[in-house]
Amino acid sequence: MLGEAKKFSLLYRNFPLDKRNEKIERAMIIIHGAGRNAHDYFSTGMAAAFLASALDNTIVISPRYTGNNGAGCKDKLATDEIAWDCSDWKNGFEALNQKDIYSYDLLDEVLKKLADEKIFPNLKGIVVSGHSAGGQLTNRYAAVNKVHDALGDPVRYVVSNPSSYVYLDALRLPRDFHCDRKGKCEEEFRAYGDRRNCTTYNSWMHGLDNLKGYAASLDADQIRKQLLARPVTYLMGELDTLPIAGFDSSCISMAQGPSRYDPAKGYFAHVTELKAKDHTFVTVPMCGHNNRCIWTADPALPAVFPNF
Repeated sequence: MLGEAKKFSLLYRNFPLDKRNEKIERAMIIIHGAGRNAHDYFSTGMAAAFLASALDNTIVISPRYTGNNGAGCKDKLATDEIAWDCSDWKNGFEALNQKDIYSYDLLDEVLKKLADEKIFPNLKGIVVSGHSAGGQLTNRYAAVNKVHDALGDPVRYVVSNPSSYVYLDALRLPRDFHCDRKGKCEEEFRAYGDRRNCTTYNSWMHGLDNLKGYAASLDADQIRKQLLARPVTYLMGELDTLPIAGFDSSCISMAQGPSRYDPAKGYFAHVTELKAKDHTFVTVPMCGHNNRCIWTADPALPAVFPNF
């Protein structure tokens, strides 16, 4: 339940969130992409938990951000279910049918329930993960959420194959950049060359100007410090190299790079240069833009099901 009106969002889970469970040692949240197919992502999460031998001690949760703006998507809503804009749910923006409730508030509530020692007394840590549009949400939520330091349990974030990221300053790499997987680039970050034409390239949710929605109550310095201090893994498919599968080709996203895999290396170099404390880059060989391929691959399992 969210807000005074007690509207709600639905989620898939393999164990109840309100029944004491002493076996649970880890929580893994998996966030869907633009298709809003939480049931498919829940199946992926369960398959990955099986492969990681984590079914007995891990609660797997897949929240559903139901889209219904009367145009781009018309998901069927249950009575009193919260509706989100088809695209803006990933950016922490306000619900369509509930004032002052933002999409990141849903994750805040899930994390607080997981951290309740009366329900999960042996929980050791939480993973928030997302693929594609869910990867965008995870990256931005890692930067701006207000519960990370208050839960009492460690939280890690796994960002997989997004079209774009929230940059922590206004500098960008030149268009044809070359970065490795260790946070090093041949080129230097510099003022964005097309900033006069693409004037919003550094606005929220691609940068820290003009903060909106959930992020509006924070300032840029606080967001910058939070993301650099929080543990993040960039889990990327080696073959996710084409601008397909809903890739955001707007100028503000293209300012970060023309596909997904190489821009991820550029972003990792960005946070590395800014002295991120616990950010890592993991490549999954032979996977393109496919959440099942990514989450069930051997290199992904330690990131998605870490030993806290």
